[in-house]
Amino acid sequence: MSRFRVSMDIGGTFTDVVAYDEERGTYVAGKSSTTPRDLTAGVLDALGTIDAHPELCGFVVHGTTQGLNAFLQRRGERVLLLATAGAGDVYHIARGNRTRLYDIHFRKPTPLVPRSDIVEIGGRLDWAGEELEPLDADAVRAAARRAREEGIASIAVAFLFSYLNPAHELAAEEILLEELGDAVTISLSHRIAREWREYERTSSTVLDAYISPIVRRYLDRLEGELVSRGLAVPLHVMQSSGGIVTAQSARQMSLHTLLSGPVGGTMGGVALARSLGRPNLICVDMGGTSFDVSLVVDGRPDVSTETSLEGFPLLMSVVNIHTIGAGGGSIAYAEAGGLRVGPESAGADPGPACYGRGGTRPTVTDANLVLGRVDPAWFAGGQMTLDVEAAREAVAGLAEELGLDTVELAEGICDVINAKMAQAIRTLTVEKGIEPREFALVAFGGAGPMHAAFLAQELEVPEVIVPRFPGAFSAWGMLETEIRKDLARSYYTPLADLDPEDLCAVLSEQEREAYETLAAEGIDRGRARVEHALDVRYVAQEYTLTIPLEGADEPRRSGFDAALSSRFDRAHEQRFGHANPGAPIELVTARTTGFGDLGRAAPRRLDGRPGATYEYEERSIVFGRRELMARVARREALAPGAVVEGPAVIVEATATTVVPPGATLRVDELGSLVIAIGEGA
Repeated sequence: MSRFRVSMDIGGTFTDVVAYDEERGTYVAGKSSTTPRDLTAGVLDALGTIDAHPELCGFVVHGTTQGLNAFLQRRGERVLLLATAGAGDVYHIARGNRTRLYDIHFRKPTPLVPRSDIVEIGGRLDWAGEELEPLDADAVRAAARRAREEGIASIAVAFLFSYLNPAHELAAEEILLEELGDAVTISLSHRIAREWREYERTSSTVLDAYISPIVRRYLDRLEGELVSRGLAVPLHVMQSSGGIVTAQSARQMSLHTLLSGPVGGTMGGVALARSLGRPNLICVDMGGTSFDVSLVVDGRPDVSTETSLEGFPLLMSVVNIHTIGAGGGSIAYAEAGGLRVGPESAGADPGPACYGRGGTRPTVTDANLVLGRVDPAWFAGGQMTLDVEAAREAVAGLAEELGLDTVELAEGICDVINAKMAQAIRTLTVEKGIEPREFALVAFGGAGPMHAAFLAQELEVPEVIVPRFPGAFSAWGMLETEIRKDLARSYYTPLADLDPEDLCAVLSEQEREAYETLAAEGIDRGRARVEHALDVRYVAQEYTLTIPLEGADEPRRSGFDAALSSRFDRAHEQRFGHANPGAPIELVTARTTGFGDLGRAAPRRLDGRPGATYEYEERSIVFGRRELMARVARREALAPGAVVEGPAVIVEATATTVVPPGATLRVDELGSLVIAIGEGA
């Protein structure tokens, strides 16, 4: 009876769903207000808007920010950290101030585990993973008793050199389970990050333990509600890496769900790059609370093997996403006689003043409404009617404080937020040697298409693409991805001393493990594939670049050393602007990634004709401090081939697209709105 492939994405203001109807070959999108006190209720409400009832679903995937929100708001569980005796201060010593040496205001982040909740456990391995001293089982049992007596719900175990030999961590887990059963969650560092650098591995393990109970409770509740309503297939969850796993796997590796929601948009960008034949895209997602930037380079997501979140290092595969507090709900205010916008947001409740839910402070959405760029009668597809007078009153109050005209301030609010977002894009492009003018800008999120053309003008990007269902594009992207399992193992050796057979054996073992983990996710061998890579650096460097391999057996092939060195030199030149060909290099980490194909819908080409006519009305809208007559059209009225000259506004159920004067919009055969900026117009 399965009919729908469904994805669900919870945002700060709205919860979006996208369903692919396998009988009709069509997509449908819906949304409902996010319910902060019970996120599951918002998900079920959103499903109800498109009649994709759980018993009709053959595939379900979910993007959640539950773990991320728990971390950002510091409402995770209390964690007891078990560390090797003599190394209990590793987590608090952390790292020095390397990137901000001359910043006198720099402060290390406050650790998630106070020193009083770190328990040192006897037992020691040496640098090669050989046991020097057996594990002190009595100390582990004492720690378990303390956790039970003090009601501690989560335990992190991070022993020295466990990435080489996990025996002590596994023994500690066995004792903890004997003493505590299912009363606590246990995070082992060798499972979270089997890589060297003790502080980074410990930090990753602690954060996993900090959010795990919350993520598990949430997934248990959501899955339970869906099953009780007839869901007969596993619930899948988006990972920070851009792949998905079953909810069962997500419970065991909660850390990997931290950026679960935002990366859906990046994977949608990957699918769009494949469909449109545009390999390089800047993906921008502007919702009610935040603005996320990510890249698609050569048709693949820009993925790193480590990241940092509010100063805490994390060892995991993650799509590079730069996030700032800039959204439709970002609040404008006066500070030191100047205008500031964000990062504070009105969120979903009370929301912007125009929502009529009690908000009185001006927001970006209020400013756009005052400028005429939002249709008050058809916001969110007609689910909400916006209060224009309330928006004008909120903006006018701040305008009076700053000595400005109401309309002048409204456009000033948009200018300020656009400048902040443009700078966020430069952080992932210009600051990394990437030229934005060589990319197209993909805009999505409820507010992204409204501001995208102005960002493109600022960055000299020639083209903006607004995909179908832009307000639910992150949810759509989740339907276009695949199962992903990442494995890594420290493998340090100078290339000159490499034993090819040993490295091939390590990669082959990881390949076997990857296929086994994919099988556990329901992926048979015919739908699975594996990729390998090595983290490489010049000898005496600190940081690495990840260099792809052609297979697990490549190290034993003739000429491997020269081929790897050449690839690394090219990658170093591209990333840093220079290279040192001929200099000795060394290997640091062996990586293997398993992918499982879940199938995806073929892009549907729409019928149309060049210059197709469409219905529209005209309305006065402010651009450049001047009121101009602009066309306002419904997106469903625009057939492929239709051309719209700016100024114009295109409205639809999930977003509003603004076409400024001098820009030209055309509709392609996939139904995307392609806006040419500058000379291209």
